[in-house]
Amino acid sequence: MDNLGTQVLCGQKVAVTWDSSSSTQVLQEYVSKLQDAVAPQGKVFVENLERLLLSAHPDSIFDTVLLGVVPGTLCVHSSEVLAEVARILKPGGAVVIQEPIAAAADKGVRLRSSAHLVSALKLSGITEVTELFQGSLSQQQIQEITERLGYTGNDVITIRLTGKKPNYEVGSSRQLSLPKRKSAEKPSVDPATVKLWTLSANDMNDEDVDILDSDELLDQEDLKKPSQSSLRASGCGEGSEKKRKACKNCTCGLAEELDTEKKSAVPNPAPSACGNCYLGDAFRCASCPYLGMPAFKPGEKVLLNPTRLQDT
Repeated sequence: MDNLGTQVLCGQKVAVTWDSSSSTQVLQEYVSKLQDAVAPQGKVFVENLERLLLSAHPDSIFDTVLLGVVPGTLCVHSSEVLAEVARILKPGGAVVIQEPIAAAADKGVRLRSSAHLVSALKLSGITEVTELFQGSLSQQQIQEITERLGYTGNDVITIRLTGKKPNYEVGSSRQLSLPKRKSAEKPSVDPATVKLWTLSANDMNDEDVDILDSDELLDQEDLKKPSQSSLRASGCGEGSEKKRKACKNCTCGLAEELDTEKKSAVPNPAPSACGNCYLGDAFRCASCPYLGMPAFKPGEKVLLNPTRLQDT
């Protein structure tokens, strides 16, 4: 059985793939030998490689899947095909794959190197990948690879690998048996300490409890109102008297104090010299503090820009 005696056993359900690179007669002869190996209870299913992804096989149905092992086959198996094989394999089932490889193959060609093929199998869910053999190709097969796959190197060989699906279903779960933790022993406590921190109903008897007057806890010094400067944090209000600055998120009142001083420093509007300020710029004199402002009604309260007043 072409060195497959250890992978194909009696009574197994086996799937074998083929493509156009192998002749129909060779395929029939190979499948006949496989059927003899698994008979009488076993069965062989033949799938075209290009139609495998469209098959309606249920999950975990095959004991063994053979990829590219039909004599004369020269096909490269995609990652989607390898993932489909992992799906239809039973837990613990085996896959045998054979395809041409090239040591100098890179991402620009369809051929893989040996290491890349092993990685592709593992990424699809196949484990325990081992190499069965490597073999050379005939000049005709190399020419066919050049025509079909576009690889022109002279380092093309064929390799056969085998692997297994892990012995569990995808999505299965199992409860972990964790070791029981020993209960920690409580530390010993001094009975006198326990009694000291334990209250009973008798301990709260008003006749036995001395109640202190809260006013007696404060002296005259405590009743004095603290000064504003003593409440300020370090750095708050530092600088000269004219350039005092409150710290960020000031809570001592300096920020409000400085804001009040700033508002009180706004000078009062200058009195009108001509009496026509309310009419607009066309009627105002050159020194009018209301220059640039719209007209207003007599007696109406008008707020002037402090900067404007300082400039005038």
